[in-house]
Amino acid sequence: MPADKKESGSRQVADFMIKLDHPLKNEIEEVRAIVASADPRLGEHIKWNAPSFFLGEEDRITFNLKGKGFFRLVFHCGAKAKAREGKQPLFEDTTGLLEWAAPDRAVVKLTDRNDVREKEDKLRRLVAKWLEATES
Repeated sequence: MPADKKESGSRQVADFMIKLDHPLKNEIEEVRAIVASADPRLGEHIKWNAPSFFLGEEDRITFNLKGKGFFRLVFHCGAKAKAREGKQPLFEDTTGLLEWAAPDRAVVKLTDRNDVREKEDKLRRLVAKWLEATES
């Protein structure tokens, strides 16, 4: 990915986070750091009115900030569904964190600082596994 795209996306997210009025803003920042630390190739920008991590040209992990008392991380394969064989999830989730919405889309729900800290190591492993499973 071009360095300028990654840099402009980082500025875009920084501006978004400064303006964000969310009761779990600190926890959202923590989770952003966890996801970013899982793979240095990830870039970040704003997509669907929330921070979203991309690899190459495809979004892979996007925040959903619309819940009350929680927020979600949506694990997906980009904006457009890809044709896949089979109806099984992309991989077996050994972390137990994913709620599968479709074979190629899953969600992790986070509720507070303790929840984020309890899930941190599993979340980092899950991000790496998701990226491995969804790379073209």
